[in-house]
Amino acid sequence: MESKVKRTGVVAIMVSDRAAVPVVNDLLSEFNGLIIGRIGLPRPEQGSNVIALIVEGSNDEVGALAGRLGSINGISGKSLLFK
Repeated sequence: MESKVKRTGVVAIMVSDRAAVPVVNDLLSEFNGLIIGRIGLPRPEQGSNVIALIVEGSNDEVGALAGRLGSINGISGKSLLFK
């Protein structure tokens, strides 16, 4: 069952619409069991914010987080899992 193997990775999130911030925070709270580190960088001069998450979970778990993030308007994100 390779999909249950825990892997470490990074999820990068660009928030370009401040109205999406509460939705993102609620989603991150829902997936808090995957998140082992978080850093946020406000970029007011660009009108955006960047959030970097260090995650640990299965491909399916991290994929579910990334997929849900991708469905939020005003958000773009990428995920990377290490072997």
